Amino acid sequence: MAVFEQVTERIAVTDPVTGETIGDFPVMLPDEVCAAVDRARAAQPAWEARGTSERAALLAAWNNALWDDQANAIQIIRRETGKNRGSAYVEIALIDSTVQYYASHAPRLLRPQSRRPAFPIRQRARVYYKPHGVAGFITPWNYPLLNALFDAIPALIAGNAVIIKPSEATPFTAKYAIDLMHRVGIPRDVVQMVTGDGRTGEALVDSVDYISLTGSTATGRKVAVRAAQRLIPYSLELGGKDPLIVLKDADLDLAASGALTAAMENAGQTCVSIERVYVEAPIYDAFLDRVQHYAAQIKLGAESDFDTHMGSLTHARELERTEDHVRDAVEKGARVLVGGRHRPDLGPLFYEPTVLVDVDHSMKVMQEETFGPLMPIMRVADADEAVRLANDSSYGLSACIYTRDLKRGEQLATRIEAGDVALNRPQMTFGTISVPMGGVKTSGVGRRNGPEGLLRFVKPQSIVVDNALLAKPALTQADSMTRMGVNFMRRLRRLFPFV
Repeated sequence: MAVFEQVTERIAVTDPVTGETIGDFPVMLPDEVCAAVDRARAAQPAWEARGTSERAALLAAWNNALWDDQANAIQIIRRETGKNRGSAYVEIALIDSTVQYYASHAPRLLRPQSRRPAFPIRQRARVYYKPHGVAGFITPWNYPLLNALFDAIPALIAGNAVIIKPSEATPFTAKYAIDLMHRVGIPRDVVQMVTGDGRTGEALVDSVDYISLTGSTATGRKVAVRAAQRLIPYSLELGGKDPLIVLKDADLDLAASGALTAAMENAGQTCVSIERVYVEAPIYDAFLDRVQHYAAQIKLGAESDFDTHMGSLTHARELERTEDHVRDAVEKGARVLVGGRHRPDLGPLFYEPTVLVDVDHSMKVMQEETFGPLMPIMRVADADEAVRLANDSSYGLSACIYTRDLKRGEQLATRIEAGDVALNRPQMTFGTISVPMGGVKTSGVGRRNGPEGLLRFVKPQSIVVDNALLAKPALTQADSMTRMGVNFMRRLRRLFPFV
């Protein structure tokens, strides 16, 4: 793009496994961001006029093209992040589910709705759903395809133009996906990318009609304040310290392997990563035995195959934080059960899948988000203590319970302060596109997925039509005709509440 040639400040992107420079990209400053928003705002009305079904069909065409090109997409994702092939595949699979869900359900969800009027026969009431206009997305590096497009998909289907500001660590994955959108016929000004650092993100918040952030709680606070100053709507998916509870009746093999999978997915660099495990005392030792059994089978490496379970960390800061949390825990009495070593022989940012035991809530590893391949396990007396400790956190994104008693497990789940809770399969709510997912407390504001994930990208407009039947001029809302109508409807609705 010509605008890129005018910018002298550039940021290099490196492969975290090899340290090789992949390329660089410009830091787009506020005037360039504003120009992109202006182009989007000019293009948005025509995009909205196409109708929900046509917009959904274009997104479906893009999704099919992405699915057919998944080998190339996986390669691009892995080169920027260092993650294993399986985690890159998950990004594509979840994009596929998201497009399929919204392409199928959005035409119905966005259809104008009839509502009960105050005075039937004389009035009718309808609600129309109108896009905000230009929706901006500030997205992270850990899932550079999924997080760049996950929320943009319903925003586009709802009729918004979209501008994505990807992480400075992973811009080429987003560029690949957006270029593919253009190739299937989605107009260039309807979906754009702006690149840069925090200045670029600030300019985007200052220009768009809606802002969505997936990132840290600290950044989320800044975005919320800036959006509030402009009185624009926003949604934030922020940090987490997600707990997993293992009850004494659980299938220990499923619980141990499931906990490890959810803790080590993408080397622990997952917003819904399991970062705390609470195990009832009667099965604690047996659970640790099964954890050791399955942890010994985890394959760590850079190979491009589905048999490699965990790849590299993406940033040095995640490696440093993981090492700091292990060191702090050990100094306070914890013990390393599995792993605990940096593996520079595999690459500069590889760290072994690590399990800590004898932990407590005085340790950083039980309070602060690690975002690394680290799973601390704590013994608890019973389910009540497990729930109390699970709630002893400023975060509340996701959680999981392992139990054979599904009814009791669901009852316990309602007591956990989290946006979602899964039973017997962690992280499954994230992949269930029909249900809303998002945080409470400092884990965020708003929901993605489900009808809620679509309707946040529209503003309802209510239209009430009065046919003026038997109406007479009046200088008060409480004229005799209205009072008579209110009394009649009150009596009628006591007999027929749904009238």
